[in-house]
Amino acid sequence: MKRGNTVSRQGMANPHDDSAISDHPRMYKSDGSRGCRHQVSVSIMSLPAFTPATTAEEVAAAFADQIQGRNVLITGTSIDGVGFEAARVLAKYANLVIITGYNSERRVWVHFLRLFLIQGRLKLSEEAIKREVPSANIRRLVLDLSSLAAVRKAAAEVNAYPEPLHVLIHNAAAGGGGFKLTVDGFESQIATNHIGPFLFTKLLAPKLLAARSGSYTPRVVVVSSVGHGFVPFDLDIVAHPNPDTYTFFGAYCQSKAANVLFANELSRRAKGKFNVYSLHPGTIHTNLSKKEENKDTFIAVGLLTPEGLPSSEKTTWKTLGQGAATTVAAAFDTRLDLKSGAYLMDSVEANDKIAPHCSDPDTAAKLWTITEEIVGEKFAL
Repeated sequence: MKRGNTVSRQGMANPHDDSAISDHPRMYKSDGSRGCRHQVSVSIMSLPAFTPATTAEEVAAAFADQIQGRNVLITGTSIDGVGFEAARVLAKYANLVIITGYNSERRVWVHFLRLFLIQGRLKLSEEAIKREVPSANIRRLVLDLSSLAAVRKAAAEVNAYPEPLHVLIHNAAAGGGGFKLTVDGFESQIATNHIGPFLFTKLLAPKLLAARSGSYTPRVVVVSSVGHGFVPFDLDIVAHPNPDTYTFFGAYCQSKAANVLFANELSRRAKGKFNVYSLHPGTIHTNLSKKEENKDTFIAVGLLTPEGLPSSEKTTWKTLGQGAATTVAAAFDTRLDLKSGAYLMDSVEANDKIAPHCSDPDTAAKLWTITEEIVGEKFAL
């Protein structure tokens, strides 16, 4: 796959000299795997300034040298989602992109049938990527973040891969419907969006740390939402959810607050061993807002019209490409190297947009301890 000679400037402000991002062929090692140009010197002045209109394609092209040779795991990569879009553009340059998925439809109770459906959906995502990037190296992973046993099984599979893991992107999220408990007895959204990712990160941390070198620091990216600040954060929802006061939107926002708190505390504890970022991808018409069961809530908060279509009265909607841009920036923008713990919006640092309750180190530390107790494992770095 050959890139063009310049980076597209649509959606970018203040363009500078492109010389540091010029075209070059893919590099291959003697064993056929894609190589990487370590210690590539990228002048900050040569990098484009990102805007809300910047796309994931543009961000990936700007950091193609940094992506080459890297192995990336992205959770939640169903077609027509932000995770899929990030996987698609990264597959053009990365050595390996691991995509994950899970079918949450519990009515499909026969295990092998559910597994067949999951693999089918993942295969659709893989095939869609390979139609555009035939040389893409894609690996499928079944990951049910709502089940601690399933998370442990998936992590063991990843840890057995011969390749190192350079970037872990937590994109998968559950949202919608009534009050539901997981097989482990936790509220489904907080389990899928926080508890599962916490355990998955803990189990993969040694593999991430092993990828660290003198010229490279691995990254963990946690996709949150501006909704993290919509409601006060209540630590009780993590271990002791109350069905009498439950609303899906409130629980979703709580889980997104947990994402920011987790990223901040993980960054503090990692102490530079790997870098951690949380982000808001933008307001995007994805499966969450398309679900019929969520329609009334999104209409009530003014995000959808009575017909269920995106409303522009209260927000500016982004395309999938624009939404995934911030994910790709968090994973590879070299300007963030010394800014672990940063919160991103519109592909740039936006720490001033973090809600006060998500900036509290005591709350972050308490959430960490509670989650350790839930998963039954200490997460030490």
